[in-house]
Amino acid sequence: MHPVLFHSGWLTIYSYGFMIALGIMVGLFLARRQAAREGIDPNQIVDITFYVLVAALIGARILFVLMNFKEYADNPINILKIWEGGLVFYGGLVPAAAIGIWYIKRLGLPLWQVADIFAPSVAISHAFGRIGCFFAGCCYGEACALPWAVTFTDPRSLAPQGIPLHPTQLYSSLSLFALFAFLVLLRKRKTFHGELLWLYILCYSIGRFFLEFLRGDPRGNVLGGLLSTAQAISIPLAGISVVMLLYLRIKRQ
Repeated sequence: MHPVLFHSGWLTIYSYGFMIALGIMVGLFLARRQAAREGIDPNQIVDITFYVLVAALIGARILFVLMNFKEYADNPINILKIWEGGLVFYGGLVPAAAIGIWYIKRLGLPLWQVADIFAPSVAISHAFGRIGCFFAGCCYGEACALPWAVTFTDPRSLAPQGIPLHPTQLYSSLSLFALFAFLVLLRKRKTFHGELLWLYILCYSIGRFFLEFLRGDPRGNVLGGLLSTAQAISIPLAGISVVMLLYLRIKRQ
């Protein structure tokens, strides 16, 4: 819709980068506040966020480039332009989790308790990021004739212009805001540490699997095109989430 939020002379602020930054700041603020309530140093939350964020951005960009390799083969310098749009959540998940686990243990903090502190923050940060996707035009949907279909007209947009499309970015954002609210409400009633994190991953995986059917951008092909790359990741990830929820519940008992 509006890939460029502000432009004046040499200064250009991209909507995608702005929303990503806004989401991170909101998420970090909430995580710091919750950490203080649970007796964990908020400054350690900032340190963890830094390392996890760097790992997530690198992984998310790498997977996006691999899924759209033809577009970047002729112009590899564009790989660095993450502020214009183009990050894949699942690509950042594994490196972010690995770095997060390593650093949390290095600090001597309780892993699953800290993970639960971050879970709602990740959800709301992701929700803001999807709004950034909408502005940039990435992660667009298939053509549709529904009343709420969106037509992109800005030539700088990553979405096809002049075609009514499913606003899949907004579908995702709304579901993530709802997931954030659910996790916050559940926080006071959770029965074991790690519950919020794995419920977040489970709910997101299921929602992402079905949302993929409405996506119109290049999704990657798995099993001869039967599944998209994200769907192929969502299935085992949902299974792992269920196993971890059961394991942590039994371990608590």
